[in-house]
Amino acid sequence: MTIEYTPVGIACNLSCSYCYQEPMRDAHNISAPRDWSAAKALLLRYNSKFTVFGGEPLLTPIEHLEEVFQLGYERFGSNGIQTNGTLITDEHVELFKKYRVGVGISCDGPGELSEFRVGSVSSTDATLGAIDRLCKAGHFPSLIVTLSRSNATSDRLADLVKWFREMEAIGVTYVNLHNLEIERGLDHLGLSDEDTLLAFRYIYHATKGMKMPFAPFDDIRKLLTEDAPSVTCTWNNCDPLTTAAVQGVTPDGVQSNCGRTNKDGVNWVKGDRPGFERYLALYQTPQEFGGCKDCRFFLFCKGHCPGTAIDGDWRNRTRDCALWYGLFETVEAELLQENRLPISRETERYKKLEKAFFDRITGEQQTDSHGDSPHGDSPHGDRHGDSPHGDSHMDFGLVSERKHGPTAQL
Repeated sequence: MTIEYTPVGIACNLSCSYCYQEPMRDAHNISAPRDWSAAKALLLRYNSKFTVFGGEPLLTPIEHLEEVFQLGYERFGSNGIQTNGTLITDEHVELFKKYRVGVGISCDGPGELSEFRVGSVSSTDATLGAIDRLCKAGHFPSLIVTLSRSNATSDRLADLVKWFREMEAIGVTYVNLHNLEIERGLDHLGLSDEDTLLAFRYIYHATKGMKMPFAPFDDIRKLLTEDAPSVTCTWNNCDPLTTAAVQGVTPDGVQSNCGRTNKDGVNWVKGDRPGFERYLALYQTPQEFGGCKDCRFFLFCKGHCPGTAIDGDWRNRTRDCALWYGLFETVEAELLQENRLPISRETERYKKLEKAFFDRITGEQQTDSHGDSPHGDSPHGDRHGDSPHGDSHMDFGLVSERKHGPTAQL
């Protein structure tokens, strides 16, 4: 579970054409008056490491950033921040080093590889300069890279991989590849399903042998081989009304959800308890009606992130189904070539894990979840895909010590 404090709400100094937060900005639901005492009280109530998030969190006055990082360092030993990097100064770098701030930077590559991201060469250069500045200071960041027509067409993939190698050489620690989230009818920015899969497969094969880990490839291999894999939140049966992976703290100290599910521009109030109706329904709904019935990778994918659901309706499976199914097939075939039997081919093990998963979510759904958590969310959440913090376990239900209710009628 990631705690995200948004000191400027979703205000941003850029206008990336594909940003999933744009519906919120279009509706002018951008921020709220800052009340640090209320936000601090909620952060302390969560009693967990937190990430400073946005929009662009470095729009925050540096004096406030320091008191936030001081709180995180003194209480939890470290901090995190996710930024586009354009506003990082030497003063920020010193703060990051002083308060052990893990830095995640969003960047889609140099030059024309980032044209959809910001539409500005100078902004991209500022981000690349920040990455270089951090690495030279010995404070190595991680990257989020969104694949689109700007950086992942067949004529640009080699340049993108070359840049990845350059980033590894200067000390970048990790790359999280995102598929483009199409909002507001901007489908022309994205690749076709076929070309998207080809791009991810190209990067997967071209980066083998690199020491720098890449998501989602590492996640998929773990999902196919481990009973309790540490993976990013998009694989973790997220309830869109409580978003266990992300517990947001707004500038005025109010609880909020992951913004990926805010498709209508409204930052809905967090639900009192999680529900898992989406996964019970997807399991039984035929694929031609937006479900996942009979998908042999359902246990691992679970319809993926509700924020990427078909038609923006979280009740449907992800619109990226062809991508994830294809990548699971790719990794599965490689495991077989390595003489390793993936869980997807180990029938009894798969059935046992599947039953444990449904036992767990039906038990949680029937259990009053108000406890130590101030919002009543599931304890089985995971870090948000954008957070520079480490992962936590997705246990499929086998390693939980909670008592659960009856098995779902599957």
